[in-house]
Amino acid sequence: MKIAEIYRSIQGEGILTGTESVFIRTSGCNLRCWFCDTPYASWNPQGDDYSVNEIMERVSVWECRHVVLTGGEPMLFAEMIPLCNRLRAENYHITIETAGTLFLPVECDLMSISPKTANSAPNVIDHQRWHRRHERTRFAPQVINQLLDRYNYQMKFVIDLEEDLQEIEDYIRQFPNMSASQVYLMPQGRTQPELDRVEAWLKPRCKQLNYQYCPRKQIEWFGAVKGT
Repeated sequence: MKIAEIYRSIQGEGILTGTESVFIRTSGCNLRCWFCDTPYASWNPQGDDYSVNEIMERVSVWECRHVVLTGGEPMLFAEMIPLCNRLRAENYHITIETAGTLFLPVECDLMSISPKTANSAPNVIDHQRWHRRHERTRFAPQVINQLLDRYNYQMKFVIDLEEDLQEIEDYIRQFPNMSASQVYLMPQGRTQPELDRVEAWLKPRCKQLNYQYCPRKQIEWFGAVKGT
């Protein structure tokens, strides 16, 4: 499995914000969001191949009981199944960060699903092939239903403009079993001033719509850098 980085940090998004965790970032993605904040795991995938044993050796160095499997898109790799089995056997809490386009029968305590909506597509002129592929594959309702039925979950949507909210409402209506209390709306941005501008209008709208507002605390704490 190609791994971009393994590091210890603090979760900055969602229900486990503030939890010290070991992050295992796989390298490779089936989508190409224009706002991707880890291009070294998607647009320009970097890293080295690790076995499950080698990953577990790296994880065991830190005395953290929470592990986050992220990417890129970790569900691209069948090795996720034995890796999650090992983590479960050794009593780690497992969070998986996924776009919800691929399914694997993995062990997991929290499935953190970040569906990619229309605002994520790469520029059609600069990236014509990837634009077509991204639009064709970013929405997989059958996968979303499998994940919702099988796992404890949180849904994290990236919001760039106020008009994105209608698409989110339309998206959620397609999944009657999705709980609004587990829906998090997150501002798009790679710097704190960018996030602050969106937060100014998004946070009150979340309250009106009964969704959770999801700040990206890792940007506030560390900036948009590797290993955070």
